[in-house]
Amino acid sequence: MNVIIGDDGHSRCAWVGTDEQLIDYHDNEWGHIAREETRLFEKVCLEGFQAGLSWRTVLHKRDRFRHVYDGFDPQIIATYTNDDIDARASDPKLIRQRAKHAAVVTNARSYLKLHDAGGTLNQIVFASHDKTRPRPVNLNDVAASTLASVQLAKTLKKHGFVFVGPVTMYALMQACGVVNDHVMACTTSV
Repeated sequence: MNVIIGDDGHSRCAWVGTDEQLIDYHDNEWGHIAREETRLFEKVCLEGFQAGLSWRTVLHKRDRFRHVYDGFDPQIIATYTNDDIDARASDPKLIRQRAKHAAVVTNARSYLKLHDAGGTLNQIVFASHDKTRPRPVNLNDVAASTLASVQLAKTLKKHGFVFVGPVTMYALMQACGVVNDHVMACTTSV
């Protein structure tokens, strides 16, 4: 099954199921161009939390993440101490893997160094934007990673980012509109 038909009559990529938050995310965010720096930083961090988990798990905790991570402001996060990391890693309303929380702080510091050097996440992430790439016909056509996501992961790692492997970066590329992986029969796609 590649699409599901919602109560509103729209066909959507089948991965959304019937979860209202996933439906809203699918319809209004996933695949939409997102170039604003803080939003891209948030997406890098949240995709890192998704590693080994479902996006649904992260999405249902996103508001809590935004709250405890000061709106994903890299300037603030870069000042976090080990105690700050430990507090977030022990929060029962969050994903409780310390390494992922430590990665947010590492990535905030790397983000600031990138900006200090005159670079931006926007430049790096959208370097592989291909508007001519066809949408997948079915879910089996959606890759887990691509050469572009491998390159994006390498580039971010070169700048000191962590938890940015090729699969995670492909999910980022999907999330922020670098690629449009809404299947062809999806009527809510961008």
